[in-house]
Amino acid sequence: MKIKLVLLVILVYLSAPSSVNALELPAESAVPGGIAIISIHTQKKPEAYFHERRVMVVGSSDNWKAIVGIPLTEKTGTQTLIVKDNDLKTNYQFEILNKEYETQYLTIKNKRKVNPNEQDMSRITAEKEIISKAKSHWRDNENVALQFIKPTEGPYSSPFGLKRFFNKQPRKPHSGLDIAAPKGTPITAPADGIVINTGNYFFNGNTIFLDHGQGLITMYCHLDHIGISEGSQVKTGDVIGRVGLTGRVTGAHLHWSVILNNTTVDPLLFLSGNDSN
Repeated sequence: MKIKLVLLVILVYLSAPSSVNALELPAESAVPGGIAIISIHTQKKPEAYFHERRVMVVGSSDNWKAIVGIPLTEKTGTQTLIVKDNDLKTNYQFEILNKEYETQYLTIKNKRKVNPNEQDMSRITAEKEIISKAKSHWRDNENVALQFIKPTEGPYSSPFGLKRFFNKQPRKPHSGLDIAAPKGTPITAPADGIVINTGNYFFNGNTIFLDHGQGLITMYCHLDHIGISEGSQVKTGDVIGRVGLTGRVTGAHLHWSVILNNTTVDPLLFLSGNDSN
C-alpha cells in the first residue's frame, strides 16, 4: 500500500506543469523596442542586469526566464545580460536583430507643443525628473502578469516605434501605442497593479502610471479624466480614467506605453493573443 502511494505521488509530481511552463510570457521579439527572453539555469532566483538596469526574472529553480526590454536606440548584434547568483557573475549573450520602423509626419496646431518657450522648458525639466522616477520604479512581485488586456476600445492609430516629425521637425521615436477613441471612453487596467503616479504634464497631458512589479510599468497619457488616486491597487479591468485630448495631441486618443527595466517596449507584445486590431 505504501509503495502504491509513493508511486502515485511521483506520478502527480511528474505530470504537474512547472511554474515556468504555466507562465504566460509576452511575445519575444529581440529587436530595438522589443523583448528578449533569456533562460537562466540557477537553483536560487538570481538578479539580472542589462546596461546596469535591473531586469525582471520569473520562473522556478534551474529554469528562470529573464524578460529583457530592449531600447529603441539599441545597436544590433551581440549584447550581454549580466546575471548575479550570490557572489558569482555570469554573462549571458544574446542577439539583437534589426527592425525598420515607419515614419510619421504630424501637424501640431499649438506651436508651443513643438517648440516650447523658456517657461515651458522649466516646467518640462521639472516634470522629466518625476516621469523618470516613475519609469524606473522597482517593486518585488513574484506574481507579475505578463499577458495584458487591451486598455480601451478602438483602432490602433499610431503604432509603437514610429520615426516622428512634428511640423516637419524630427523628434524622438513614438514610445507607445496610440488607440483612437472618442473623448470619455473608459480606460481599464490591463493587469493587476498599483498606481504609483498621476499628474498633468506638458506633453503627456493627464497621465497615470501603473506598477505591475519587477520593473514592469504601464503609462496612460492624454486623459480627459483621471479616475484613480496614487497608492490605489487596481485589478484587471478596473476603470482608471477616460480618453481625452490633453497635452500634445492631434485628436482624442489614448497613448499607452509599456516600460520594462526603464525601457519602453512595444505594448503589442504583452497583449493576449498579440491582438493587432
